[in-house]
Amino acid sequence: MVWSVGISQDNPVKILFDVTSSHLEPQQATVRHVKAMSEAYPDSEFEIVVYGGALDMLLKEKSSVTDGIIDLSNRANVTVNACAGTMKRRKVDKSQLIDGVNVVPDAIFELAIKQKEGWSYVKESYNN
Repeated sequence: MVWSVGISQDNPVKILFDVTSSHLEPQQATVRHVKAMSEAYPDSEFEIVVYGGALDMLLKEKSSVTDGIIDLSNRANVTVNACAGTMKRRKVDKSQLIDGVNVVPDAIFELAIKQKEGWSYVKESYNN
């Protein structure tokens, strides 16, 4: 007898990932989580919103997850966003972002809007 286990997606979901930590662990975890979920649930939507200390994960010259961000940015069901407010405070220009990364005017406002629209919320954080 052969057993097969599968996960079906009857109702697509929308999941929002909030990343603010400068620590590598939550940045790597975000890429890992969104990659796995976007593959397993191709009809669902995923959005990563990066601000504060996590901005480096989206910068060409500083990111430790560049390949993962490029891969995710190329997926039809994933959006990767940087906060314009954080970029302005840190004097970062859009040209410094990894290709495929979008910019939202205000990350916290983006999170609030998406939650109001019914998106589920995940805070990727660092626990020491």
